[in-house]
Amino acid sequence: MLNVCDFNKKPDISYPNFWEYKIIIDKDTDEKVLVQNCVGDRKHKLNFSKNSQNGKFKSFNLAVLVNSDEERLELFSLLRTKCKFVL
Repeated sequence: MLNVCDFNKKPDISYPNFWEYKIIIDKDTDEKVLVQNCVGDRKHKLNFSKNSQNGKFKSFNLAVLVNSDEERLELFSLLRTKCKFVL
């Protein structure tokens, strides 16, 4: 069982690591161009997840090979500027 204090600790992540992001974008956005502009030449996998109920958005699972905490967080920040939502 986890102790509440355990949530305050920084996670122990071994690098390099394929880090997974869930991205949600507008239906008219070209996901391949968006991802290429964000990840550059990093190894990555992009898989369609689903369309929103009203069809305005689409979501994808994006796994990117990152080499450090700084790189992982920098990529998250960049994706946040380009996508509707990032998890």
